[in-house]
Amino acid sequence: MNVPRRRFLQLAAGAAALPAVSRFAWAQSYPARPVRLIVGFGAGNTTDILARLIGQRLSEQLGQPFVIENRPGAGSNMGVQAVVHAPADGYTLLVVTSTNAISATLYDKLDFNLTRDIAPIASINRVPTVMVVNPSIPAKTVPEFIAYAKANPGKLNMASTGTGNLSHVSGELFKMMAGVDMVHVPYRGAAPALTDLLGGQVQIMFDTMPALIEHIRSGKLRALAVNTATRSPALPDLPTMSDFVTGYEASGWQGFGAPKNTPAEIISKLNKEINTALADPKIKTRLADLGATELAGSPADFGKLIAGETEKWGKVIHAANIKAE
Repeated sequence: MNVPRRRFLQLAAGAAALPAVSRFAWAQSYPARPVRLIVGFGAGNTTDILARLIGQRLSEQLGQPFVIENRPGAGSNMGVQAVVHAPADGYTLLVVTSTNAISATLYDKLDFNLTRDIAPIASINRVPTVMVVNPSIPAKTVPEFIAYAKANPGKLNMASTGTGNLSHVSGELFKMMAGVDMVHVPYRGAAPALTDLLGGQVQIMFDTMPALIEHIRSGKLRALAVNTATRSPALPDLPTMSDFVTGYEASGWQGFGAPKNTPAEIISKLNKEINTALADPKIKTRLADLGATELAGSPADFGKLIAGETEKWGKVIHAANIKAE
């Protein structure tokens, strides 16, 4: 049977539109079953707490459980790997963090590329790092500390929560930009590092605000600067590091990602729902309690953040010759 040309073109156009219609319908019904939310850290970690906070809100908004699955190990790369190799259907998501951006360079034999293999969905929050010193250090300001460190090269011990962690690279960036020589002392986590900092065995540390804020408020540690671009509402009288070291910024952040090739319609739906959750005053208050601020935006905004932070910390890791332990 001969089909008139006009009718043939109409049929062809309709057939071509079917996949798009199908994808749209799929996105409209998403999620139809529980969603796994992979966290590359153990339970109780700040990232885990934030994931559960946002996951619970998404469960309420979308009517399906967002189930937290902790996959710690190898600088949180175990979690990334699990998501990279999962089906790109929106049912396995990753909590992407600043640690992932650091690990992208720190570990040189990964079987994935973070910026290539993880599709950004939405940023969630930013957590400032803070420069703190033991009160035995006479410096009361960043300029005074820089002068003191330059007068005592190699005599100050800088604690970190582990080689290659945000705490470490934040300190190395400060050393490079301020032109000071300090000895890096890595610890296995924040607790032992803080114990020695409080005891005076080490003199300086860069770490996220949730780990430090109570010690700062009690006067057991002296905060010299917050390391975000603007002051923190949690410590409003504390100046920013960039007031003294132009261009310095070091902070933790979290967001959601998915396997590459996840349908754009699902990415868009999740982004909208996450931003709705972040606009809730209760969520903002809870984030503030953790020393964090909401960081809403588009998938493209989050993609730029991931790419920029990966490049930034990659340069620090190469310049400081940091090797994964």
